[in-house]
Amino acid sequence: MMIAAAMVLFMTPGLGLFYGGMTRAKAALNMIMMSFISAGIVGVVWVLWGYSMTTGEGILGIFGNPFANFGLQNILGSPDLIKAGFSATFAIVTVALISGAIADRAKFSAWAVFVPLWVTLVYCPLAYMIWGGGLMSAGGAITEVFGQVIDFAGGAVVEISSGTAALVLALLVGQRHGFAKDPSHRPHNVPFIMLGAAILWFGWFGFNGGAATTAEQAGLIWINTLVTPAAAMLSWLLTEKIRHGHPTSLGAASGVVAGLVAITPSCANISPVAAIGLGLVAGAACCVFVDLKYRFGLDDSLDVVGVHLGAGLIGTLALGFITLPVNGQGGGLFYGGGLQQLTAQAVAVVVTVALSGGVTLVIGRAINRTIGFRVSHEAEMVGVDLSEHAETAYAFGGLGSHFNPLVRGVTVSAAAPSAAPAPAKEDSFA
Repeated sequence: MMIAAAMVLFMTPGLGLFYGGMTRAKAALNMIMMSFISAGIVGVVWVLWGYSMTTGEGILGIFGNPFANFGLQNILGSPDLIKAGFSATFAIVTVALISGAIADRAKFSAWAVFVPLWVTLVYCPLAYMIWGGGLMSAGGAITEVFGQVIDFAGGAVVEISSGTAALVLALLVGQRHGFAKDPSHRPHNVPFIMLGAAILWFGWFGFNGGAATTAEQAGLIWINTLVTPAAAMLSWLLTEKIRHGHPTSLGAASGVVAGLVAITPSCANISPVAAIGLGLVAGAACCVFVDLKYRFGLDDSLDVVGVHLGAGLIGTLALGFITLPVNGQGGGLFYGGGLQQLTAQAVAVVVTVALSGGVTLVIGRAINRTIGFRVSHEAEMVGVDLSEHAETAYAFGGLGSHFNPLVRGVTVSAAAPSAAPAPAKEDSFA
């Protein structure tokens, strides 16, 4: 489990590379930093009260007592510390996933405020409700009515929750200037994307397999974590070829991630053949989903909604059809198990979307009305690397990393090849 935890922690800087390559060059460092600061903040929150909120005696079955294991003092000298470390890495990567939806235009300070609030008010309650003994765990109130939800590694807790939050923030923060019109809104470093996807795939074997209890279960998880993203990559590329005429490197990387997301909740509960089918469906569907943002005007910058919410829903609901029976009992519809498993999965989806969407909206609006979530028009035009961090990822034509902040805007130093745009009125949001 310690090795698996290290693999999952490695996924967060991998995500930073994946997201950083997908942004414009002038926003790459900011994107990577949003992943790194998530690790820093959540690591501290988890030790102080986060882990305590996901275990032990619950409050109304919604979250654990945040003071029961405050600072992990009560589990010193216990193997539970390993479990605490493993679970921390899940919380870290979950909130980091959300950042891709607001790339190029979010204040770093606003993100740093959002992270601990979201982890505390959304992730911890969901983790407790499904994994920690709460409403949707064995014996929980919702489980007693609708049946036991299956979410082995986080289809609802990780993927649907982060995808829903990404949708809310993308709507709240608004479109980038030039969205769907400016040709510069394209990935600036495809090798970064491919490297990041490779790191994510590597880490996902720890993400899915770290909680395996037997060699037989671990073997099934490993095979499914291999074959579902493989199939999803192939179907994404085929769909791309049919729809747009060319299979792309970005499509291959995105297909892998879509497959990994889809297999997350079901990695220990479906057959390898079913895993192939799941990957084929998820890859093709998510390829279509990411194009819908242009039709609906949703500036989900790095396709968090299309991939993580889309594939998370597919993978979570698919369990109602393809779950393997246990000792000849239960199973999904395709195994004669009836509607019970599908009902349990659907209820988990509804609860997750409602909690994550509602709380994210409250947090986002509160930040917007206080410090503001979005940078000014001028800062966005110059680039959030300079305006938020006084750095640049690359030295193009003498462009350095020196930066002089102003009260109401930004300006680039004399080392830069051109001056910043004229000051513009800062955007306002609902």
